[in-house]
Amino acid sequence: MKKTILTAAIAALALTSAHGAFAFSDTANDPNVTKIEQLQKQGILSGNQDGKYLPKEKMTFAAGITLIAKALDLDFGDKVFVKQPEASDYFTTIGNDAWYSEAFMLAGVNELGLPRDVNPSAVMSREQFAHYLFKAMITKADLAFIEIYKEYKDADDVTAAYADSIQKLLISDIVQLDASQKFYPKQAVTRSEAAAWTHDTLQLLKQHEETTAPGDDEQSNSPIYDPALTTKAINADVNEVTITAQAPNPGYGIQIESIEFEGDQAIIHIVPTYPKPDMMYPQVITDVKVTTYISSSYEPVIKVDTATSPSSASITGNDGTAEGNE
Repeated sequence: MKKTILTAAIAALALTSAHGAFAFSDTANDPNVTKIEQLQKQGILSGNQDGKYLPKEKMTFAAGITLIAKALDLDFGDKVFVKQPEASDYFTTIGNDAWYSEAFMLAGVNELGLPRDVNPSAVMSREQFAHYLFKAMITKADLAFIEIYKEYKDADDVTAAYADSIQKLLISDIVQLDASQKFYPKQAVTRSEAAAWTHDTLQLLKQHEETTAPGDDEQSNSPIYDPALTTKAINADVNEVTITAQAPNPGYGIQIESIEFEGDQAIIHIVPTYPKPDMMYPQVITDVKVTTYISSSYEPVIKVDTATSPSSASITGNDGTAEGNE
């Protein structure tokens, strides 16, 4: 993966000028103090010359896009350029020598969707910061999201282009509603809120990386986890095999896609079935199961595959009898 080397401006995050590695002097009573300090220790946040972070201040586009670019380590990905890209290639209002220029160039390269005439000095709203943070997040990993809709009272106030991003961040618990179940999309995002959302985005990406085993992407991307099987003899020739697993909510299920016979093993390929898009489900861990029958001369083995839509169970190989059902 090609990566651009961040300039000193981004390395310092240029929210203001650089500050030392000590706690900010004005965040002790902030509800997000722990997350702010963790980002500071990672070199992502810096305070001003007085050692302050100004958590209650409004976040500008210049500071917000720089925060996103620095924290999520935006780069060129697999893109190849005939010349070094510049901010002015993507924006009519951004010069190439400002402290935030490289962050905007990276936002353009990664297609975050900022308007070409963006005003870097303008204040970002909560919905804007959430949207661009989400767009940056999905450039870093192939994330799967639970197919639910989280209701909130001021959803009608959200700009349509930002609605899906906010939904995904709500589902992921990166952004939260207040006690009245409102998001306040048009309000300015504070520097404290922006830092907290960014911190939680990094945590989600870290968890995704830790749970995605190399060479096992299909199972890691499946909503079904902890699969297990039990066998019970039906007669001397046939065993009943029951496969159980856990799912995020009762809308999910499992079905047998195929059974493949290799040597003395019967490899049972299972796939998830997905919730109906027009249904709402309680978000509770749910046990799901499916049963099949194989020859007692084979040892059953589970293989979790991914599926975009339910498909009929089938059997491949020789010998044995099998029957899949939900």
